[in-house]
Amino acid sequence: MANSIKEIRKEIKAKEHKEKAKILQGFFKTGKGQYGEGDIFLGLYVGDTRKIAKKYSETSFNEVELLLKSKIHEERLCALLILVQKFQKADEKEKTHITNFFLKNTKKVNNWDLVDLSADKILGEYLFDKNKEILVKLAESNNLWEKRISIISTFAFIKKNRFKETIEISKLLLEDKHDLIHKAVGWMLREIGKRNLETEEKFLKKHYKKMPRTMLRYAIEKFPETKRQAYLKGKI
Repeated sequence: MANSIKEIRKEIKAKEHKEKAKILQGFFKTGKGQYGEGDIFLGLYVGDTRKIAKKYSETSFNEVELLLKSKIHEERLCALLILVQKFQKADEKEKTHITNFFLKNTKKVNNWDLVDLSADKILGEYLFDKNKEILVKLAESNNLWEKRISIISTFAFIKKNRFKETIEISKLLLEDKHDLIHKAVGWMLREIGKRNLETEEKFLKKHYKKMPRTMLRYAIEKFPETKRQAYLKGKI
């Protein structure tokens, strides 16, 4: 679809909600010194961005890359959702290309929703039956978003009842200082617990006393109140 980037930008702009954009600017911490510094929001609903991505799923990789370089958050999100669309229809060779493209552009997957709506659906799905060493490399990165990509990618494995990689990456991120990593690891541990509580609790009993508080709270959110309090008070 030649020149589809102009139509995509036009359709994104047409769905702009200025009041919602102001709320999102705060919610995604776009102020000076914050993790989303300089990110510009137009205030689209994710559902609207999904519809645009689906409509333009045949957009060329060159144009997707231009969208990914945009300062506008929803344009980057649209680019990633187009990649997800492409991946779901792709053969193995095309999936390799899409995954390599994603990995080449991780620095532009630079807010938590961008990671959460793409990492497991592209990188995680691709790696399920392959060497997963890249996840360790990402977890050990100095880049916040690459670290979040490493743990969120394992959601693809969790959904197929495979927990080993999530546990390994969680160990690597146990002492990370950033709240967004604490939340992501806690969330993935909770997802393990939904499917296999024994695996989650084995990890928690070994590490819960040194886990960041937010990570622990996210991990035990669905526990019965008595057990939750026991973890929080260090009495397991």
